[in-house]
Amino acid sequence: MSEVINDKQMQEKIDKAIKEFGFNIYSLEEYNYNLPEELIAQSPAEKRDESRLLVLDKATSTLEDKHFYDIINYFRKGDVLVRNNTKVIPARLFGIKEGTGAKVELLLLEQDREQKDVWTALCGNAKTIKVGVTIDFGNNQELKATCIEVKEEGLRKFKMEYDGIFYEVLDKLGKMPLPPYIHKQEGQNDRYQTVYAKIEGSAAAPTAGFHFTKELFEKLEEKGVEILDVTLNVGLGTFRPVKTDNILNHNMHSEYIQMSGEVAQRLNKAKKEGRRIIAVGTTSVRTLETIYHQYGEFRETHEDTKLFIYPGFEFKAVDCIITNFHLPKSTLVMLVSAFASREQILSAYKHAVEAKYHFFSFGDAMFIYSSNK
Repeated sequence: MSEVINDKQMQEKIDKAIKEFGFNIYSLEEYNYNLPEELIAQSPAEKRDESRLLVLDKATSTLEDKHFYDIINYFRKGDVLVRNNTKVIPARLFGIKEGTGAKVELLLLEQDREQKDVWTALCGNAKTIKVGVTIDFGNNQELKATCIEVKEEGLRKFKMEYDGIFYEVLDKLGKMPLPPYIHKQEGQNDRYQTVYAKIEGSAAAPTAGFHFTKELFEKLEEKGVEILDVTLNVGLGTFRPVKTDNILNHNMHSEYIQMSGEVAQRLNKAKKEGRRIIAVGTTSVRTLETIYHQYGEFRETHEDTKLFIYPGFEFKAVDCIITNFHLPKSTLVMLVSAFASREQILSAYKHAVEAKYHFFSFGDAMFIYSSNK
């Protein structure tokens, strides 16, 4: 949650924002746009790098229509490409409540880092899930989840009981948590991962990375681009919708981030040498900016982030962003509106709608950069 301020202080902040930015940066409605439903992608491009690419030069406010494989032409020797190597787990579980037989759905969000068998989950019918309630999964009760803590907004903590290796049990019983706007759930699981997914733990994919192929990475390396991995396990902080008219009242849930010492060292070297850092997706952006803002440099770390980026944010780590087209009124639209400008982003989205780009997880991509940097 953001700072607690009174009505007078808020009005002063709004007046200052309008004077500085020309609009109320704290109003949710300012991040809205019209999107025809038929432009919401229901399946990925046949080949990952053949999706379309809208290139925005924020220095000149110019747009170019390309294909994703053209992105290599916007890289320079010495650039550093940072990607989020998190892996989506089959986190959606359907079970039966012991004692009543009621059906219950869980979405696993976060594993406790000390008690590995304890998970925080988002619950369907959450009001019926109280401390002590046990849910059975699988025909032979191969997995049991007992509620040990009631948290806010439909969240609960569960102690898991199972035989064998948890992720093997989950692979058998769980389903891939595809977004609700993707209506055809079958046959897409292999494409709801990046080709470099490695660290298990996400309830949603870092979708900007879907467009990359192993061959494209090889071409980038041949061009002299350095490719580095960080981790942000995607949870509620990334995909929970904003429901408050004043975005300062939005509660950003924490998400786990990780950076190795070697990656930190390489990024600091790139910064010192003035080389560009290009982030694949908003999750990579939030990881890099969280660490750099906290320490004034990149450091080896594993911690939680609740970083909420909206216009007025000072970017210190990232020079360019590769991203998808995001939902109206989402924190992700706010983030890209902070990196370019709200006017540039909404203009780009309007162009994308008119040019019939595909939107959201399986949709097309954007590359946002500045030609004078």
